[in-house]
Amino acid sequence: MKAMVLFSGGLDSSTCLGLAVKKYGADNVMALSVYYGQRHGRELRSAAAVAEHYGVKWKTLDLSAAFADSDCSLLSGSEGEIPKESYAEQLSRTDGKPVSTYVPFRNGLFLSAAASVAIGFGCEVIYYGAHSDDAAGNAYPDCSEEFNRAINDAIYLGSGKQVRVEAPFVGLNKSDVVRIGTEIGVPFEKTWSCYEGGEKPCGACGTCRDRIAAFEACGLKDPLM
Repeated sequence: MKAMVLFSGGLDSSTCLGLAVKKYGADNVMALSVYYGQRHGRELRSAAAVAEHYGVKWKTLDLSAAFADSDCSLLSGSEGEIPKESYAEQLSRTDGKPVSTYVPFRNGLFLSAAASVAIGFGCEVIYYGAHSDDAAGNAYPDCSEEFNRAINDAIYLGSGKQVRVEAPFVGLNKSDVVRIGTEIGVPFEKTWSCYEGGEKPCGACGTCRDRIAAFEACGLKDPLM
């Protein structure tokens, strides 16, 4: 059996990759990273480094055209600033809508494209790193348990029951992901989560704050900080 990991090079997807390699073996795992017009290439460089660490096949896919008209602040074409505050603070001003760093239906598009690639490579399962902290408050609705069930049903049926989707952390929080990753030896020092692309993480954007807090909850220090 072969597995694919939808792979950003961040903490969550790298832990997914570690779990997949542990279960299926590196020769049977493929990591798929997507260029979607993000402002910097740091996360893709991290993806390459982590994929090399695990010795898995790594493929990239360009889906940037799909987001050409989006004003998501993560994208290179946006003039919006990346918020330097927690997701809870951001959600207090969105009237129930996702935060400004939500790339429109990103996981839906990525997983659908991944299913097409997975069939070609003979992969029977696609892993992705959604967890409950990202879904909380509707910050990233395509990380929720409801979304995961729906996209799994759609891909399983639409692929002729050849491919299923697994989100091993969808009912867990980010500190659980750090704990699991630490237990299986994920090289967190090679990962990148920050929405900025500097030499070091900014430490202030929503994902940096969550990452730092997750390590602290496990009694650890983020190796990038």
